[in-house]
Amino acid sequence: MYPILLKIGPLTIHTYGFFMALGVAAGLWFVYVQGKKAGFDPNQLIDAAFWIILVSLIGAKLFLLFGHFSFYIHNPSELISLARSGGVFQGGLTFGVIFAILYFRKKKISLWPVSDLIAPAIALGHGFGRLGCFSAGCCYGRACSLPWGTVFKNTYAHELTGIPLNVPLHPVQLYEAILNFLNFLVLLAIYKKKKFNGQVFCFYIMNYSVIRFFTEYFRGDHDPGTYLILGESALTSLSLSQLYCLIGLAAGLALYLILKQRKNDQI
Repeated sequence: MYPILLKIGPLTIHTYGFFMALGVAAGLWFVYVQGKKAGFDPNQLIDAAFWIILVSLIGAKLFLLFGHFSFYIHNPSELISLARSGGVFQGGLTFGVIFAILYFRKKKISLWPVSDLIAPAIALGHGFGRLGCFSAGCCYGRACSLPWGTVFKNTYAHELTGIPLNVPLHPVQLYEAILNFLNFLVLLAIYKKKKFNGQVFCFYIMNYSVIRFFTEYFRGDHDPGTYLILGESALTSLSLSQLYCLIGLAAGLALYLILKQRKNDQI
């Protein structure tokens, strides 16, 4: 656990920021290389990706703000922490998708072919982002007694994120990182053999909804206000994020069926 990767005089490189930047770079590299192979203007795609990433970051922070609004109202000095936080990924995804649709229409870029190209890149970048979460101690897991339970000891990270120290925790950040990298490989395989435009994007929405719903059971950083149903255990509880996952899964499946039927109607 190294929240600070490198410090030279006044220059401080936080591990979380490093992995976020690495994830963005990997995603942009994938879009550039694969977009060029598919016949898109790679520079146009990079411009679009820049604005989508920016809007997604804003959306992620807004979801975090409104999801913990009472906390920030009573602790206004903590608002500055939003600048250091990555926010809520699902919020970033929502804002990013909506903005991308509007942006592509304005620029007259084919929506679904580009969405198929971007979907694996998001999964790849998100995997690196979760490695950053693990290093920083945010998005931490529940206490556990498993052999791979991870004990965090960095007091600086505890002050920033509230992560419990000296207690074995589920390394849920690593669970999600591995699953996101696996999702990238699955989406890449689908991309190479896709049957219709939009297919890869639909699978991304469905796959990530399942991933996030599953990993939510191991999260330990949620306060009671983020649950719709708060049972005696994680398995009998339902968080707002899990509800969002169920909606995402249904929406991804519905979109998949619509786009597939549209393709069949054109045959």
